[in-house]
Amino acid sequence: MELSLSRAFYAALQRDLQLAWRRRGDLLHPFAFALLVGTLFAIGVGAEAPLLATAAAPVAFLAVLLALFLSVDGLFRPDRDDGQLDHVLISPVPLPLHLSARLLAYWLVHGIGLTLAAPLLALLLRLQGELLPILLLALGICTLGMSAIGLVGAALTVPLRRGGMLLALIVLPLYVPLLIFGCGAVIAGTGASAAPLLLAAALSVFLATLAPFAAAMALRLGMD
Repeated sequence: MELSLSRAFYAALQRDLQLAWRRRGDLLHPFAFALLVGTLFAIGVGAEAPLLATAAAPVAFLAVLLALFLSVDGLFRPDRDDGQLDHVLISPVPLPLHLSARLLAYWLVHGIGLTLAAPLLALLLRLQGELLPILLLALGICTLGMSAIGLVGAALTVPLRRGGMLLALIVLPLYVPLLIFGCGAVIAGTGASAAPLLLAAALSVFLATLAPFAAAMALRLGMD
């Protein structure tokens, strides 16, 4: 039984990764949006180099946060539109297992994908070079938690035809603790306490563990 569940998990993960690859053109939109936010902020601040360097970490996090949110609505809506979601709901494989695979695939494609935009954002925002590894680590950790929040938010709003505003009201405020911890870790720098990063990691793991079960409950209630 344990072996069959692991096979089902990897099959679901492989399917979601393959679908993401087929829609790889859509992956450029959040990436370009994050770079656009960084570029506009850099242009707006202009010659104020000290201000730009001070705000670099929060702006980079905010750019990635907003870019990640752009793709949240696509977690379930395409499957709902083509009927695939109904097959997942009646599958003998536990729904939280399916959703765990979807969360992992989404984080690998969108979370880590947007994290790879961080060096360009750091260059645009004149972030100190020694802080770049911390920024990459913090973004990698925090995007896992943000992806988990997005999974639940998308599950709650997937029955709605126009749930974009409600999705924003649900998801964006819940991003704030991760935004605070992630920015705090980068601003603190290399020689400071690792507490903000550890708190971000603990919160992200907690959210990633809980989210598939919460999303499964939301989907079953919403699609009945």
